[in-house]
Amino acid sequence: MRFLTVGEEELAAVLLRKLIANSYNEVFSKFSPEVQEQIKNQLLHQLACNMNQSLKRKMCEVVSELARNCIDDDGNNNWPDFLKYLFEWASSSDPSGREIALLLFASVPGIFGNQQSRYVDVIHGMLSRSLTDESKKVRYVAVRATCNFLLTNEKELQVLKQFVDCVNLIIQFFSQEVDSEGSEPEEILEHLVESIESCPSLFRENLNELLQLCFKTLTDSRPSESCKHLCLEVIVTLCEASSSMIKKSAARQISVALSIILSMMTDIEEDDRWNYVDDDNSDVDNESTPVVAESALDRMACALGGKTVLPYILNTLPQMLQSVNWKERYAGLMALSTVGEGCSKQMTNVLPQIVDRVVPFLTDQHMRVRYAACNALGQMAADFATLFQKKFHEKVIPALCIILNNPASRRVQAHAGAALVNFFEDCPKNILSPYISSLVDALEKVLQETLGDFAESGSKLVLEQAVVTLASLADCAQEKFIDYYERFMPPLKHIIIHANEPRLGLLRGKTIECVSLIGLAVGKEKFLSDASEVMDLLLKAHAANGPMADDDPQLTYLIAAWARICKILGPGFKTYLPYVMEPVLRAASIKPEVAVLDSVDIKLMGNDDDWEFINLGEKHNFGIRTSGLEEKATACQMLVCYVRELKGGFADYIEDTAKLMVPMLKFYFHDDILF
Repeated sequence: MRFLTVGEEELAAVLLRKLIANSYNEVFSKFSPEVQEQIKNQLLHQLACNMNQSLKRKMCEVVSELARNCIDDDGNNNWPDFLKYLFEWASSSDPSGREIALLLFASVPGIFGNQQSRYVDVIHGMLSRSLTDESKKVRYVAVRATCNFLLTNEKELQVLKQFVDCVNLIIQFFSQEVDSEGSEPEEILEHLVESIESCPSLFRENLNELLQLCFKTLTDSRPSESCKHLCLEVIVTLCEASSSMIKKSAARQISVALSIILSMMTDIEEDDRWNYVDDDNSDVDNESTPVVAESALDRMACALGGKTVLPYILNTLPQMLQSVNWKERYAGLMALSTVGEGCSKQMTNVLPQIVDRVVPFLTDQHMRVRYAACNALGQMAADFATLFQKKFHEKVIPALCIILNNPASRRVQAHAGAALVNFFEDCPKNILSPYISSLVDALEKVLQETLGDFAESGSKLVLEQAVVTLASLADCAQEKFIDYYERFMPPLKHIIIHANEPRLGLLRGKTIECVSLIGLAVGKEKFLSDASEVMDLLLKAHAANGPMADDDPQLTYLIAAWARICKILGPGFKTYLPYVMEPVLRAASIKPEVAVLDSVDIKLMGNDDDWEFINLGEKHNFGIRTSGLEEKATACQMLVCYVRELKGGFADYIEDTAKLMVPMLKFYFHDDILF
């Protein structure tokens, strides 16, 4: 007889937990009561055996999953031996036994069901003792168990009040661990954040103590970066979960928090390669301290409002902007970019002064400060549209045009183009009209220069942004762009023809978008001579390369461009339907990947940005993979466009389209698809 290896034992535990979680009614409940009892006893017996830490935790997850399924709909616990062993292990002289009890309770904090009120004093005693246990391992698991219990009872105010002292013990434990070598204070902070989100009132009594502890950690050089980021998350979550409590009970601490955040925003690494990155977002590290601090400032401004946050920012700003240290100037400008949404009402009154402060930094000696100035103007154009466009066009458009024409820094040049896109987005046509000629001259010059760079070195950052800026300008100018049409169509067609490598997919897609938006702006009469050639180019490339992958960056641009050209050509577009319908129908039929996962599965997935989760209660979370949904939505909207424009000319595709679209009347994962 061969004994299982440790790895095989762990795998068996994982598979058994999944089987119980997903198929309890189909499998376990079909066993006779005697067999069920044998399995339960064997699992409890197994927990008492010596095993490594990893296997112990996995076995606890198996037992917990079974215990969770033994609670019926009325809250009756049908596994009394589980509670018996739980109490025995909780009072064990062996730290390993106490750890097992807490691991089980942490996984099933609702195990007492409808009898919880009878046991609440016992639970409180168990948790408070465990939070001061001599074993550090036990204390860590006690933090998890306590916080999970509080989350389970987040609406039971009387229960929460009884456990405020446990929250104090958790804070004290963190205070001890943050300065201790070999500790894991991040784990404590993660549980605190979860508890604050759901039960902020628990922290009212110890609010200032917790904030001071977080401030001390943030300004200390010893704690890890991840620990500091989580301390910041505690502060921000407190502001978001109960802004009234913060304003009332910790008003003096707000300025301290803001000061620390602004200081963290200056913690920028010198990077000699910064100007040579060919993708404006490729080097953005969302976990870096300055980016985390920017996000925190944004969230605090939204949570606490402009009356609380803006005065401090405006008082601190002059010192930062006048600093000889470029990082201070950079952080000050980024702060202005960040607080606009949360402080919009109060900032509106001082926008003239702010714009006057920002514009001069477009010529700062340091390129990253110039970049931040572009960012601030672009963000304000979005946050305060269309007031910003009406009031500041004379200062902003010419200044950004100068930067757009300055090749000293590709990154800054491209960012000026991006800021102009934000400005054009909500700019009334009558305001933009006087600037169209100078903007066209600037963009034509940039296109010519960057096409040369592209041919020589393959550099595409500024070229890609110039194409996007041009598309936005044409979309805003509409018929006023007719006079400039011939200056841009040849170089744009040149890009479509030659940008055929996989790494150039986004450039090609944005160029396709630009051509179609220009065509829509100038109208059928002007665009007709190029429409057929452009469609032939797009179809030829599509046919040569075969079907595009669902995640090809060109796909969405291509489908949207076809629809715009359909609007221009009207019934004349019918001849292209045999070529365009296959990829459009394929994109519209993308099936979203969905899954029902428990908390363990979600942790195993890590921070996958492609997935979004909705909590379905103690046991499960509904997950949907969001990548592909935008392409699906675009394709569905384009089908509507084809039907509207072609009318009877769409007749041959009605059956296939109806088969696809009718079931999607119940597609609730994306509003643009449903409506």
